[in-house]
Amino acid sequence: MIKVQEYRGHLRNWEALCRELGVEDSLSRTEREKAIIVKAYEAWGNEMANHMHGMFAFALWDDEEKKLFCLRDQFGTKPFYYYETQDGKLLYGTSIRKIMEQPGFEKELNEEMLQIYLTLTYVGGENTFFKGLKKLMPGRYMVWQDGKLRIERYWTPEFHPDESKSLEEWADEIHTTLEKIMLEVKTPEEHADSFLSGGVDSSYVLAMSDVETTDSCGYEEERFDESLLARKTADILGRKSLRRVITPEEYFAEVPYVMYNMEQPLGDASAIVFSIGCKATAEHANVCYSGEGADEFFGGYNMYRNAQRYGENLKTFYVGNTNIMKEDEKKRILKNYDPDVLPIEIASKIYEETEGLDPLSKMSDVDIQIWLEGDIYLNVDKMSTACGLEIRMPLTDTRIFDIASRMPSRYKVNEEQNKVAFRTAAAKVLPEEIAFRKKLGFIVPIRIWMADERYNQDVREKFHSEMAAKFFNQDEINGIFDAYVGGESDNWRKVWTIYTFLVWYEEYFVKR
Repeated sequence: MIKVQEYRGHLRNWEALCRELGVEDSLSRTEREKAIIVKAYEAWGNEMANHMHGMFAFALWDDEEKKLFCLRDQFGTKPFYYYETQDGKLLYGTSIRKIMEQPGFEKELNEEMLQIYLTLTYVGGENTFFKGLKKLMPGRYMVWQDGKLRIERYWTPEFHPDESKSLEEWADEIHTTLEKIMLEVKTPEEHADSFLSGGVDSSYVLAMSDVETTDSCGYEEERFDESLLARKTADILGRKSLRRVITPEEYFAEVPYVMYNMEQPLGDASAIVFSIGCKATAEHANVCYSGEGADEFFGGYNMYRNAQRYGENLKTFYVGNTNIMKEDEKKRILKNYDPDVLPIEIASKIYEETEGLDPLSKMSDVDIQIWLEGDIYLNVDKMSTACGLEIRMPLTDTRIFDIASRMPSRYKVNEEQNKVAFRTAAAKVLPEEIAFRKKLGFIVPIRIWMADERYNQDVREKFHSEMAAKFFNQDEINGIFDAYVGGESDNWRKVWTIYTFLVWYEEYFVKR
């Protein structure tokens, strides 16, 4: 007998799987998806995920073989953690806090991760900030049997450029594929909102959906406020738009809640906004669409246009979308710096996998395997789960990635534009002014708020605290902070990354 021990996710192609596996489609969604997972394991074993589309992480117990089988989806949209106890037991699940509550878990800080974090601003790779607690990485399954652990990879991002298609043919393939996916993202009975920014990704998802209401976050500072562009898009598409204005007081008050529910520190300033946005949307909706995935798949970041210039040097420095602190600066600020703990080591195996590919494909692969899993998808999952909102990401799908993996890089970026083919596809249902709008990013006024003495008192206090003195040379970090307040605005991300770690540490090692 196979029993579902843990499951978190949403299966898109459930109707086809029900037919193929003989699962009753009238079951409730939860029971239906659990039944599909059991039947899929019985039919396809370790290869089961290659037949499934969606977002998922789960654990199955095979009573006949006395074996635990755990699996995480191809991109890591749902988290999965495991921990081996001193007495030889395996603790596992999609929540770190639930693992911490179980007998045998010994809470101890993994201080090495701080060095990685100060560069990446998130927890990259399989280790976490808790010693011995690891992430099952995307595209992998794990078997626990007879007290032994085995981890295998069932899916790897691969790139095989196909030179036979035109730009318009690539755009057509993106569009027709997304049309099929949108039919699977929810059932006709379900109601969904859609997060909407000023960018093409969320606008394209909205245009392809039957969503009636959009949700956006904005600020009083107009130069940071994308929500006005989002409202224009909603108006053009005939949808209702809801706008949540976030104040600096509310933003800073939200930080401890976010770091606690994230379970790992995250120095992405947009995570705080995202949390407030999720709470606002959860007041009137259970399901919401979001546009993550397209940037990494189709060349959406402006830095990707420099890929050719980086060439072979990439593997010496490119560790993903963020790179905040270099090693010499970390040596100065950390009390326990280890020269053998280097962020580039997390990406080294990926560069081995992409040997011979063009620089843009290499950058995309690093971001797909490290940045998306460690930052973007973690944030989406944890903040939505914390407030009871379910987020579905139609663009994060192996069928969408399959197109990107075959698309030559010249159809992704050129000297003038990023996401060229993707924008061309979006232009089939969006005005060109929206489809080809310059990428703004999810911008937050934190860079000006944190320099304001009205709002930065907790930052200042934590930088001078005994807690900070455990890890940092305080003269150095306060020098960074003072320089930032004095006008070196580029320092804001360094300050924020240190601050979020300290807030998280206080939540997990001081208060509890």
